[in-house]
Amino acid sequence: MFASQLKGKTVMTRDGQILGTLTELLVDTRTGRILNLLVAPADDLEVRLFETDAKKRIILPFTSLQHVKDVVVVEHPGP
Repeated sequence: MFASQLKGKTVMTRDGQILGTLTELLVDTRTGRILNLLVAPADDLEVRLFETDAKKRIILPFTSLQHVKDVVVVEHPGP
């Protein structure tokens, strides 16, 4: 799957909590390895419980990604 196909997909945890919308992938330019997913948080999400960037996007490690189809499913990253 191409990165452009992932952008804009809903990101949710395995237990069904909607985290937001995938906006960017952070890539190590030397290795080409995807490091992190940047997620625009859902309106009702308590963002302070998550690591965020300067634009208040949630930073999720790529290793938390579990499944991609209609939505991106990740391991629960928060407390």
